[in-house]
Amino acid sequence: MTETPIRDRIETKLREAFAPSHLLVTDDSHRHAGHAGARPGGQTHFSIEIESAAFQGKSRVETHRAINTLLAEEFAAGVHALAISARAP
Repeated sequence: MTETPIRDRIETKLREAFAPSHLLVTDDSHRHAGHAGARPGGQTHFSIEIESAAFQGKSRVETHRAINTLLAEEFAAGVHALAISARAP
């Protein structure tokens, strides 16, 4: 059985939890080769652009905390860095 790429798992979790009107998950690992947290197989550094009504009235800290909490398993599996651009419509 082939393991689902971390990027796909991140995207699925974000879609299910926040029903975003816009979502872009990018694996930026290749740009961090040789840096802290990077590993040969990649899948360590990601950026997220997300727009969701679920973020309405939430502070930046609350929004980022919700996303990081949702992705706790991915961090435990080796995600080292996550750049988040989140907004409400």
